This record gives sequence, C-alpha cells and structure tokens, in this order.
Amino acid sequence: MVPGDEPIPLRARVITAVGRACARHRLAVVGAWVLVVLALVAGARMFGTPTDNDVRLPGTDAQLVRDLTAAPEAPLTAGTVVVVAPDRIGGDVLAATADSLRRSAHVTSVRPPSRKDGSLSGDERTGWFTVGLDVRRAELTKPVARAVVDAAGPAADAGVRVLPGGAFAQVLDGSGTTGTELFGLALAAVVLFLALGGVTGAVLALVSAALSVVATVEVVGLAGHLTAIPAQASTLALMIGLGVGIDYSLFLLTRFRALARSGLDVPDAIARAAGDSGTAVVVAGVTVAVALAGLALTGVPLLHTLAWTCGIAVFSAVLAALTLVPALLSLAGHRLARGGSLHRRLTRTGSGGFWARQADRVTRRPWLAGGVAVVLLALLAAPAAGLRFGQLDAGSAPEATAVRQADDAVSAAFGPGAGTPLVVLGQASGTVDPAPLVAAVAAQPGVAAVGPPTVSGQLVTVQVIATTAGGDPATADLVHRLRDLPVPGTTVHVGGNTAARVDLADRVTERLPLVIAAVLLLSVLVLLLAFRAPLLALKAAVMDLISIGAAYGVLVAVFTWGWGVTWIGLSGPVPIPSFVPLMLFALLFGLSMDYEVFLLSDVQRRWHETGDNLRSVREGLLGTGRVITAAAAIMVGVFLAFVPSTDPTIKMFGVGLAVAIAVDATVVRCLLVPATMAALGDLTWWTPGRKRLAVNG
Repeated sequence: MVPGDEPIPLRARVITAVGRACARHRLAVVGAWVLVVLALVAGARMFGTPTDNDVRLPGTDAQLVRDLTAAPEAPLTAGTVVVVAPDRIGGDVLAATADSLRRSAHVTSVRPPSRKDGSLSGDERTGWFTVGLDVRRAELTKPVARAVVDAAGPAADAGVRVLPGGAFAQVLDGSGTTGTELFGLALAAVVLFLALGGVTGAVLALVSAALSVVATVEVVGLAGHLTAIPAQASTLALMIGLGVGIDYSLFLLTRFRALARSGLDVPDAIARAAGDSGTAVVVAGVTVAVALAGLALTGVPLLHTLAWTCGIAVFSAVLAALTLVPALLSLAGHRLARGGSLHRRLTRTGSGGFWARQADRVTRRPWLAGGVAVVLLALLAAPAAGLRFGQLDAGSAPEATAVRQADDAVSAAFGPGAGTPLVVLGQASGTVDPAPLVAAVAAQPGVAAVGPPTVSGQLVTVQVIATTAGGDPATADLVHRLRDLPVPGTTVHVGGNTAARVDLADRVTERLPLVIAAVLLLSVLVLLLAFRAPLLALKAAVMDLISIGAAYGVLVAVFTWGWGVTWIGLSGPVPIPSFVPLMLFALLFGLSMDYEVFLLSDVQRRWHETGDNLRSVREGLLGTGRVITAAAAIMVGVFLAFVPSTDPTIKMFGVGLAVAIAVDATVVRCLLVPATMAALGDLTWWTPGRKRLAVNG
C-alpha cells in the first residue's frame, strides 16, 4: 500500500457530511439548539429540579432492615430541628415550639425532644424535634425547609440556638457549589483566547459549551421527577460537561483554522475539520461512554445514576461539537480563519520552538524520556498503596455547613455516634423475647447506648448508638460484629445510614475487579476499531491506568494523609468513600483517552501520508502538543474551580480529575506516549494480516 492511499473510513465520511450539512443550514441548526435549550430551561423553572440523596442498595442487609421497618403511616420525608441552650430548656418552650412547627406548611407530624426516646440530652440543654412532611424527599425545596426551621421561633425567642438537621440541613446546604465555577469559565476564556489567537474562537467555543451544558443540567434536573437524582449528580455533570464541551470545540476550531489557513475555503475547511477532529471527538466520546457503562456491573443504583448523568453531559458535548460548532463556524469562520497578529505570534513554531525541541528530544532518546516519565509517575502514584475506603458523615463536611453544625451540636451533647444511629433488627423464628437481643447488643464493645426495643410480629427493633462517629472505621467493624451476633432463635440484621454505606463499600470492593476488567476490555476494543492496531490500543489502556494511579496517589496524600487539606476548606483528613475511586476510574479512563485519541489520530494521519513512524510521531507531537496543553489547562481549571464546594465528595472529584488530566496531558502524552511509540517503531501500527506500508522513494 502506498502512503496516502489509505481509504477514508465510513465514519469519517459520515461525520464530514454531517458537518457540511450543518454549515449549509447554519441558521436552522443554531436556532434549533437555542429553542431546545430555552424549552428545557422553561420546563425546569416550571416543574422544578428535585434532588434526592437517599441511598438504596437492593440485596443488602441494610436495605432489608429498611424495607422491613418501613411503616405505612410514616411521613414521606422526615427532618430534624436541633435546639441548643446554655441552660436547661423549659418544657413550655419545647411545647410552644412544637405547636409552632405543627402549623408550618407541609408538616404532618412533630415529635419533640424527650429523654425517653434519647432525643433530649441528660442535662436537657440539647435536643431535636423530628418533623414529618407530606412531600417526597426529592420535592423538598429550600423555601419549605427554611420555613420549617423558622417555625421554631418560640425557641429562638427564648434564647435557644436553632439549627436545621437531617434532610433540612442537606437541602439548605444545596449541591455545595459556591460560585467559583465562574473562575473556571474565566480561565477557559483566557486559554481559548491565547490558543485560538483572538476573541472570535474563544466566543464560539464558549457558546457551544454553554448551550450543551445548560441542556445537560436541565435534563438531569428534570429527570429528578422520574428517578432519585443525588445532589452531586448535577454538579458532576456540570463539571464534566464544561470540561469536555470546551475541549471538543477547541479541537475542531483548531483543526478548522489550520485547514483554512492552508488554502481551503471555509465550507471545505469546516467539512474536513469535522471529518478529522470530529471523528476523534466521536471516538473519545464513545470511549467515555463505554467506561461509564462499565459501572452498570456494580449493581449500585447511586453509581448507575452518576454514570448516566455524566454520560448525558458527554453526549451533549459530542452532539454540539458535530452540529453546533460547524454551524457557528459557517457564521464566523472567515474571521477565525484570518486570525491576527496575536495568532501569528502565538503559532510561530520555528526550529527553536518549544514543541519542536520537545519532539526532537523525546524521539531521539525515547528510553531516557520514558524512564523520566515513569519515575515521576511512580512518585505520584506511590501513596495509592495506602488507599482505604471509608464512610463520610456530617462530621466530614466543612465547619460552615448546616449539616456539620448540627452534627457538632448533637455529638457534643450525646456522643460522636448519636448523629448516625444503627438500627438492629432481630427476626425471631419462634417466641419473641427482645431481652436476649438487647443484652447481646449492649455487651458489644463500641456500643454506647441501646434504645428501648420495639416489637412488631416476629420482628424486634432496637436503636444503637456507637461510641464512634459514623465515618470511623471502628463503627464499620461494629456493624459487622452485630450482624454476626449469635442470638438463639433470632437472625440479626443491621440497618441505618452508616450500615448502608458499609454495604456500599462491600459491594464496590466485591465488584471492583470485574468493573476494571470490563472497562479495560471494552475501551481496548473501541480503540482497536478506531486505529486497527492492537499494540497501540493496549498501550493506550496502560497509559490511562498510569494516569489514574497518579490521581489515586494524590487523592490519598490530600484526603487521607491530610497534605494541604485545610487549603481546600476542610478541617482535617476525611475518609474516601468507596464509590469515589471507582467513579473516578471510569471518568478518568474515558477523559484521559481524549488526549490519547487526538494525539494518535494526528500521528496516524501523518503515518498514512508518509509511512515514516518516527517522523509521524515528531510531527504529531509538534502539531498537537500546544492544543492538547491548552485543552488540558481548560479542563484542569474547570475541575479545580469545583474544589471550593462545601461537599467533600465534589472536592475529591475536583482534585482527582484535575491532577489526572494535568499529569495525562503533560508527563504521559508529551513524554511517555511519544517515547513508547518511537521505541516501538513500526510495531506501533502492526495489525495481523496487514502489509507494512511501503514508502516511495
């Protein structure tokens, strides 16, 4: 086969045709996007965007307890109002407050603090009201929660501190975003301005990303009416949508400008850019989707939800890149193609340019460059050996949040385990006698208090307060010990939020090898179909694993060891929930593959033209190094902008994603990948049964 005679793949021809059609019908495409986004925004404002942080895990012990103890007459939602006084709280104050709470809208029941059920401290200075509502948890809004808390006015008037707790605190804290996301957009605008050499390209990329992100967020929000959507889902989808939306647009715009400045007219340059970079965008998007789809094997509804909401963000970004960007280029492409003095200065890459020198260094000494990269990555990944799963609780949140303040007040008065009680359920096979179960539970180390038993048929239920907080590993150990209690004639189950998170960690640990294997296999198959080179596909998967290892290492160093944790708004080290590393694995395996795909697509195109692997690697690194660095800078900036969130989980995602993308786009893509390709030579492109390219001349 002669270089340059490689047939154009069908997918590239289809995407080229789509880009050309969207450019030809630019006003209709832009108008359709605007109308759809406006309709989604209107729908979200009209119907609301409910969230629900409830964790259900079918087939687990904690879920069994929850199902067996669910009372038909129980309120749809229950929250707490915590009261703290410098002196004993009078009974008249508690009674007046309870009456006021009952008169609040949507309140169906109020249970005042009582020493009998353990909701009033021994010194009667701290307690909580349990308030039932007639709205589902997903429909509990900030105004409703604020109105309930404000209804505790009689206590506040008596000098008692009133704090929202439980569901009320979660709703009032919101998704945890603080508005710093705008700094991520500002950084993206600056990078786009520099990368594209002017305002026009930056505006086109931001408009495309903004429309796709707004569509994503509103679709996810409206989906809350159909299924439980945790608050983190919208934030994570926003984070991913902004990152990939801007990046995908940047890759198309950069390719278009290069083609237009090489002599092609604007319509042809748009079509060619869609066929070249648009194809890479589709491969990258499919890889992300495949990685997220692997989470279906976990059997964890929470991960399923986070996966498909992020998948919507990626799909919307790909769709915008293939349709909206060509349409916008048709409107403003002439201006972008011309560029200006800034563009000419920024794109001057003579023999002394950084990327020219970098390409030359890496390809001349691939083993040295690869060795340096491996050492750096090993140092970053080393802490990952200490990765241990834990449970976040209210005490892990920043001190300024409502959930943390309520938890601190309750823990100070009742002990660290009071805010996360365990529910021990005994299923009797014969005569029901709660005494043996209560005695066995009370005798366990780590149990601070056992509430009075409740008998219903063959079921005995007791509430247990641990001596340690819900996020403490000792509490997880207690859950396992209680489940193994040998009570004659009774099967013991343990439920409650802490037990549910223990079951979640166990489920994730059990399914982790299967998910990793499935994601690796499917991603390698996608790359094999895209590049037709088995060694290249395997190498890409290994590179992604290395980047993920570095992210895990930094995650452990920051959140487990506490290195710099106070700089990101936490008071100290916090546990890493089991689902965070698994979700990060799926996201990072897909996102890290983006830069691999764009670099390899450029190298492969040049290899098809020349048949010279070493030259193709050099020119590919030279041609994509600057744009990949710009794209990574945008994504890192967007992810870091979410780190100030009040939600520790979002902080972990922000830090982990930012570190992995930074490492991937610099050490991995600019050192390790070209070094291994140069070292492998033509074996990089080996395909069974395929003849080696013959170079003319």
